[in-house]
Amino acid sequence: MAKDMDFFQAVYEVVRLIPPGKVTTYGAIAQALGSKGAARMVGWAMNASHSLSDVPAHRVVNRKGLLTGKMHFEDEGAMKRKLMAEGIPVVDDQIQQFESFFWDPKELG
Repeated sequence: MAKDMDFFQAVYEVVRLIPPGKVTTYGAIAQALGSKGAARMVGWAMNASHSLSDVPAHRVVNRKGLLTGKMHFEDEGAMKRKLMAEGIPVVDDQIQQFESFFWDPKELG
């Protein structure tokens, strides 16, 4: 369990670095952490992050720009509202022009 918590903390550190107005994916975070196949584990970390006010979980989406984690927010519209407040267009739970809003955490190191 401690190993999972260490991974979760590493995920949170990456997510804290996502600039406002940008998003990244579960898989991109996993790859940046050297765990290419761990996108689902990143998702679990994000599901557990909602009590951490300094982790902008709304900026993490799936590889197609879909708001797959929306049900883990205080209400299902919260993720969309937060993204749109940062200037990210969302239609039918999908980020529009996804590539132009994508932030790659690999560029950090």
